[in-house]
Amino acid sequence: MPDMRLGLVAGYSGSAMSVPIQPIQEAESLGFDSVWSAEAYGSDAVTPLGYIAAKTTRIKLGTAIMQMPARSPAMTAMTAMTLDGMSGGRFVLGLGPSGPQVVEGWHGVAYGKPLTRTREYIQIIRKILAREEPVSFDGEIYQLPYAGAGATGLGKPLKSILHGRADMKIYTASISPNGMKCAGEVSDGVFPVWMNPERFDLFKPHLEEGFAKVGGGKNLSDFDVAPFVTAVMGDDVDRCRVPVKGMLSLYIGGMGARGKNFYNDYAKRLGYEEAAEKIQDLFLDGKKAEAMAAVPDALVDDIALCGPRDRILDRLEAWKEAGRNGHVGSMLLGGPSSEVMQLLAENVL
Repeated sequence: MPDMRLGLVAGYSGSAMSVPIQPIQEAESLGFDSVWSAEAYGSDAVTPLGYIAAKTTRIKLGTAIMQMPARSPAMTAMTAMTLDGMSGGRFVLGLGPSGPQVVEGWHGVAYGKPLTRTREYIQIIRKILAREEPVSFDGEIYQLPYAGAGATGLGKPLKSILHGRADMKIYTASISPNGMKCAGEVSDGVFPVWMNPERFDLFKPHLEEGFAKVGGGKNLSDFDVAPFVTAVMGDDVDRCRVPVKGMLSLYIGGMGARGKNFYNDYAKRLGYEEAAEKIQDLFLDGKKAEAMAAVPDALVDDIALCGPRDRILDRLEAWKEAGRNGHVGSMLLGGPSSEVMQLLAENVL
């Protein structure tokens, strides 16, 4: 097995429903380990994976991510077991809290305490998958059976009719220190939305704190750090950086309010404090083109693979070293062309 696996980010659909099945099948033929769907407030993360499952035979099928506030833990467990059974055990459950704008604006529920929700949600799902006993749970957010306002009193603990896999892998999305600690404690892997492979120090102490809390000798060998990595190959480096700058300006500038933007905070921890503040100021002032132009080339080069073939291969060495060190288990590639997928498969797998 290689030191580092490759995955393909299929994402979510645009205004007209579509699934990029040809690149997914090519990724499978090249030896990619996984493909990952997503959801925002349009296409869901699960339905496309049923279609992908029918069109593939080996590649793992993951959600990056299913929005926890959109579904009860039991509904998520039911969905996961169903798709896992239909795909021959290929499903990987990726979960995330989403953000307040989507949770409260789209799903109409309180954003609340995302880390408390994550811990309780995963505990319930693992109980359901284990099928050791009828599931009961008394948490701050979730109670099974429910006995709060409006309850009939008729609820009783239940055990899943369908037998799921107790060892199904569960990943969480996080970049904050507390989120990383939670991931280390309750999950089998984590999605940093982006990552500098040479700055694992930003994650290491928090993951290890989570590992220590759960005990049992859990460590990086049991855990997959799986960042999203955009890869754009071409002769014009500046042009290749454009889509990455667009993504970064949106997240650093607009994904959250001023003073409450986890991505902005993360960019600062990566060493781009002044740029992060400028990007946010411009973006929130409606100057989106200027915000995009304010994204440093160096930040793009830290987290993505951009430019000619040899330039990509040169930067790939840092990722491969991170793989050898156990700091990156999977590179989840966003937007790769067929040529890029072949290049990385040849040099990683």
